[in-house]
Amino acid sequence: MEHEVFVPVTVERLREALGDPVRVARAVPGLQQDAGADPVAGRLKVRVGSHSITYRGAVRVTGRDDGSYAVEGDATETRGTGSVTLALALRLRDAEGGTTLTFDGTATADGRVTELPQDAVGSAVVRLLNRFAEALGETEEPEQPEEQPETPRAVATPEPVEPAAPPVDDFTEPAGPPAEAAHARRTMIGRSAEEVDHAPPRGRYAPVPAPQTVASGATLRWAAPAAAVVLASAIVVTRVLRRRR
Repeated sequence: MEHEVFVPVTVERLREALGDPVRVARAVPGLQQDAGADPVAGRLKVRVGSHSITYRGAVRVTGRDDGSYAVEGDATETRGTGSVTLALALRLRDAEGGTTLTFDGTATADGRVTELPQDAVGSAVVRLLNRFAEALGETEEPEQPEEQPETPRAVATPEPVEPAAPPVDDFTEPAGPPAEAAHARRTMIGRSAEEVDHAPPRGRYAPVPAPQTVASGATLRWAAPAAAVVLASAIVVTRVLRRRR
């Protein structure tokens, strides 16, 4: 087969990309690289018409003395026994506004791809080469941003926190009199301020009266002589009445 692709990139940039296996692997459309394997190795799904076939293999790009490149690859189906072998010569030619890439070589295959229409297989190969060439011209190493010196940041110093003052017990007397005392003062109308202030408390705060021991003792002191006088008078009256009889 023979196929040409125009890429709006200089020959020098394309040569730099083809000499870097990592950039070549990034240019292969749909390649899923295997961990720890060669850069251009892994799984590749190829769509042919309404069918898709997944291959696992590797591709090698080697520079030649005449300025061209040898592209060699081999792969096997992941779900089958079919295989593909690729041997191409890649040449770069200056063109107005870019570079023309020419692919010339052969490819052999067996398995599922041989059961598909040849025109569909040819279209799939052309599409794959076009996408590879376009991606190869776009794979440039990203420029590393210049490191900017870190600006020292102001460190906020926390303000000292004063310890909280210990609670102070309030031993002062209440500003006003109790509610019951105030009520007693309001009800004592017509009394002087001195009498009101010295009035005994009422309600639940009134003192319980002591037993009347003094008054009982005084009553007994005058009741005993009176009873004796009455008793003596009764005796005298009884004797007088007896004498008259």
